[in-house]
Amino acid sequence: MRYRRFGKTNLQLSVFSLGTMRYLSEESARTTIQRAVAAGINHLETARSYGKSEQYLGAVLKEELPMPRSQIYITSKIPPKEDADTMRRSINESLEQLGLDYMDCLAIHGLNTWEHLDWVQRLDGCMRAVQEAIVDGRVRHVGFSTHGPLEVILAAMNTNLFEFVNLHYYYFFQRHVLAIQQAQEQDLGVFIISPADKGGRLYTPPPLLKQLCEPLSPLELNYRFLLSDPRITTLSVGPANPDELIAPLEVADQDGPLTAMEIAALQRLETQADVALAADCCSQCYACLPCPENIQIPEILRLRNLAVAYDMTEYGKYRYQMFENAGHWFPGVKGSRCSHCSDCLPRCPERLDIPALLADAHQRLKGPSGRRLWE
Repeated sequence: MRYRRFGKTNLQLSVFSLGTMRYLSEESARTTIQRAVAAGINHLETARSYGKSEQYLGAVLKEELPMPRSQIYITSKIPPKEDADTMRRSINESLEQLGLDYMDCLAIHGLNTWEHLDWVQRLDGCMRAVQEAIVDGRVRHVGFSTHGPLEVILAAMNTNLFEFVNLHYYYFFQRHVLAIQQAQEQDLGVFIISPADKGGRLYTPPPLLKQLCEPLSPLELNYRFLLSDPRITTLSVGPANPDELIAPLEVADQDGPLTAMEIAALQRLETQADVALAADCCSQCYACLPCPENIQIPEILRLRNLAVAYDMTEYGKYRYQMFENAGHWFPGVKGSRCSHCSDCLPRCPERLDIPALLADAHQRLKGPSGRRLWE
């Protein structure tokens, strides 16, 4: 297991962090956490909204683990609140559930909108309670997690209220590279959210994607893409049982530069996309936004890119069904809502027929409504 400095917190975190959202029982939590800590994972992450996760983690922390508590770092996440009193109660409830006197890190969970950013910047808002908890030692470091747009993420970083950020960034989604760079410039720790699942459901890749990545698995290649970047501190892994730790642990000591073999695999992926998508490739410039119908055009066309280029249709369906079903966690409406107003067309540098591509994406990806994982 390799360890990296988590930005200005100065904590030395394992390059994989254990997310504890998916446990179905205290026993499954116990066996998985024991295995993870024995393998050298020293950062355990939970949230107020993850069902009984805090309770299960708290029960396990009372037991003897393969690593002393002083070397295990606990993060919990609490949604942004409009007022300090609600945040105070939430912090105390989290500590009570965890059975701890303090948590090493607290993340404002889902700082996704401009309204959320306003809440954390108010003098009498939730950060007042967080700062009080830091002063009295109940919280040692504060950051934020986000599923929001790049502009909100960069603005949140610029408040200078935070020491780390949890965000989405993977080989198949590089939109947030500017946030990664700004985090380095501001010495913020970078925690990558769900690289196996949100990064492409890479634990169940389609045959074409497997073939393009050989001799690595797509999951391994994505892990190596991220671990080769020294600006990134740690990657989330959210196993439901100890067996799901096998894949990340196989690369937990491989955090050096990409090898010639890995670079060749990434080049094959790029070539395949160029050939398969041809003139219909969305470059993800985001110039088409805002859309009058609130269609998240770049994200829908990204999912179409992946489905056409790599047969990642099941992943595309999984994400596409979140539109209109997940609020600010996955905002926007489906491509079928396009009114053919043509507002986006003159702004597209590729001169894509965006309404036609949205209709095609909808036909490929429509299906039953989806829910967020912890629901």
